[in-house]
Amino acid sequence: MTTLTATEARKNIYSLVDEVNESHEAIQIQGKRGSAVLIAEDDWRALQETLYLSSIPGMKKCITKGMKEPVRKCSKKLVW
Repeated sequence: MTTLTATEARKNIYSLVDEVNESHEAIQIQGKRGSAVLIAEDDWRALQETLYLSSIPGMKKCITKGMKEPVRKCSKKLVW
């Protein structure tokens, strides 16, 4: 992970936003009172979705089971 000072990040913020969106690699920004991480919005949303799904009891087991199911055995009709 690339690490920059807050001053460096401030000078290059627009190119850094482009970079994280293109590379999907986080950039650490170090300040005097702590650090932060810059990531693409799509990556942030994916992390949030993963955390949400992981918080649902039994969801991980259900997803793992579904991944092992051959496509030909999957239902073509959803029943909610």
